[in-house]
Amino acid sequence: MAETATIARPYAEALFRVASESSAGNLGAWSELVSEMGLVAAAPEMQALADDPNVSGDKLVELFLSVLKSPVSEEARRFVQLLVDNDRLTVLPEIAEQFHALKNQREGSADVQITSAFPIEDASLKDLLASLERKFGRKLVPTVAVDPSLIGGVRVQVGDEVLDTSVRARLAAMQAALTA
Repeated sequence: MAETATIARPYAEALFRVASESSAGNLGAWSELVSEMGLVAAAPEMQALADDPNVSGDKLVELFLSVLKSPVSEEARRFVQLLVDNDRLTVLPEIAEQFHALKNQREGSADVQITSAFPIEDASLKDLLASLERKFGRKLVPTVAVDPSLIGGVRVQVGDEVLDTSVRARLAAMQAALTA
């Protein structure tokens, strides 16, 4: 949703600045914490609590922070308090996404979603990543999933670019060519 992205952008940028300048931890630790906070905020139970007018802001902050497994710095605590005070806790998943994009941009890397019909062995994954990094010209952080419906091959997504070399995609292309 464009509106959510617009609302989240200044929060993500401010949090990224704080995380970059923080002496308490590195950007990687902040990234993990923000990702975890985004997952917790996306939970239906937490969204229901955030929308409940009977739950006070302080109580919501304490409940939210108590669910987190990662250690929470004072800056992170104040950030959550700010989101609750401005009724923006439900925007936290989008903030986490934008924070992660800013981190990737600074590091010159990108996330890659690799979907394979079968589990990929470590050696094959390293070879595939090396090829993809040469193609895209940056370091890639992989997330691997298995989808048997691909029949064979892989589907790779980096940002909005998709490389689909799966058997399913080839069959669909053949079907389109034969029916045209």
